[in-house]
Amino acid sequence: MPKEDTNTIKLTKDGLEELQAELSELKEIKLMAVIKRVAKAREYGDLSENAEYHSAKEEQEFIETRIEEIEHVLSRAVVIKNTRSQSTVGVGSTIVVTKKGSSAKKTFYLVGEFEANPLENKISSISPLGKALVGKKKDAKVMVKAPAGEIEYTIVEIK
Repeated sequence: MPKEDTNTIKLTKDGLEELQAELSELKEIKLMAVIKRVAKAREYGDLSENAEYHSAKEEQEFIETRIEEIEHVLSRAVVIKNTRSQSTVGVGSTIVVTKKGSSAKKTFYLVGEFEANPLENKISSISPLGKALVGKKKDAKVMVKAPAGEIEYTIVEIK
């Protein structure tokens, strides 16, 4: 079995496209706008007491750091195919689970590591829950170590 390259970053096609779009917006729109803000704020005089200048410089630094981060991710990115399987969990799967002791269903979408977004129920394939779910089938029970203790989930459906 070939050893996995630890320098690669797995992304879905959608995740790659989202990062590329963000990078484009940062470089072509946001960075240009903040550079103009810095230049305009310089015109206000004494930079040591110029709050607008310092605010703009902080924003510029944040944008430049995010650009570097995205470029780093994209340089190491490997696009992985979404699983089409509805019988086994893989990246790209939508998984419906129930937590032990509850009948409430929770739906997760399994994505690459830099695509995770808890607000959208997108969980990373390398997160504790993601690792526990990968390769499992419907009706499987998985244990996940969480800060609150171990949680048992049952896979109800794989889409």
